[in-house]
Amino acid sequence: MSTSTNTKSTTTNTIPMSEPDIGAAERTAVLEVLDGKTLALGPRLALFEERLAARVGARHGVAVNSGTSALHLCLLAAGVGEGDVVVTTPFSFVASANCILYVRARPVFVDVDPVTLTLDPDRFERAVQAIGRSGQRVKAVIPVHVFGQAADMDAIVAIAERHGIAVIEDACEAIGGAYKGRPLGTIGDAGTFAFYPNKQMTTGEGGMIVTNDTRWSDLCKSLRNQGRDVFDEWLAHTRLGYNYRLDEMSAALGLAQVARLDEILAKRARVAGWYSRRLADVEGVAVPTMSDTTTTQSWFVYVVRLRDLATRAHVMRELGTRGIPSRPYFPPIHLQPFYRADFGFRPGAFPVSEAAGDTCLALPFFGTMTESAVDTVCGALREVLATMPAAAEPRRSAGGARA
Repeated sequence: MSTSTNTKSTTTNTIPMSEPDIGAAERTAVLEVLDGKTLALGPRLALFEERLAARVGARHGVAVNSGTSALHLCLLAAGVGEGDVVVTTPFSFVASANCILYVRARPVFVDVDPVTLTLDPDRFERAVQAIGRSGQRVKAVIPVHVFGQAADMDAIVAIAERHGIAVIEDACEAIGGAYKGRPLGTIGDAGTFAFYPNKQMTTGEGGMIVTNDTRWSDLCKSLRNQGRDVFDEWLAHTRLGYNYRLDEMSAALGLAQVARLDEILAKRARVAGWYSRRLADVEGVAVPTMSDTTTTQSWFVYVVRLRDLATRAHVMRELGTRGIPSRPYFPPIHLQPFYRADFGFRPGAFPVSEAAGDTCLALPFFGTMTESAVDTVCGALREVLATMPAAAEPRRSAGGARA
């Protein structure tokens, strides 16, 4: 038996999956909060809300502790409650649907467009009509701007307006993106952003609701702070609320990031461009395609589509031996174990989302990534695909890469 060492299998990760773009301004901002000793409900929170809302062209901003909290509060502001129906896409991070369960409403999934992987308007309208025939009415819709790609908002909003449906944009992956020149998050009744460390900008943890509706803004500010209203006395609470506040250190970090947002987005777009140029001619790999209506792509992750599930598993394994991480984005929500158990979903219910879930792969991606690191990832991906064993050669699956 040979005792030779396979150097690829012992290589440790040298390229992170993601990392935040943090500079001197962010460090200074956080240290100023620590020096001032006001760590919660200080002046930076309101300033962060004001500046981010202004950046995206909304009248109001409501900062919270996560994008999930933002979605939850928007559903409450829309009056969604027990037994109501909310439509969304199964191709998203699980929080897009979990927030519906928080208010005891019923999630109804609608499959996605095969190119943009966002909510399909035609399927949305058919779902609304079918629900209406059953004697129920859709109370809200949550289109997801997945990976920073804009959903077809004009079509979605037109359908929603005809049927009296609230539109809550899940723009948690899309800050700075635009649909037909309009900032994402500002087209529906409200939009939500998230600031987890792998997002375009970060506050550590955190999120923001943006809206032009003063009633929604005031209600969400009360709900995030244990139900206190501006006119309440100390420790008096008008309604049931939540501890969804954003702390002052996070707000300070957010302020510094908003000031640099154009720079941050440009750096991420540059990295995405490096990837797309290097992978455009790789057989079995489909690079991201931007919709004609997405006038500004906000790059959250860089996701390629491979031929099928077997190919992706092989690629992930072999990249890992070369010190390169990768992730499957996204396993469809309806096939998550507790959704299958509680709602009886089975494979085949939403074939476009399921095909995407089997073939999409996120590569290392962040704004401070170097061109040489992109070269390393792309070279490794080419090598892995070129040396794929014949027995593992897959058939092309629907919605997979263009071979």
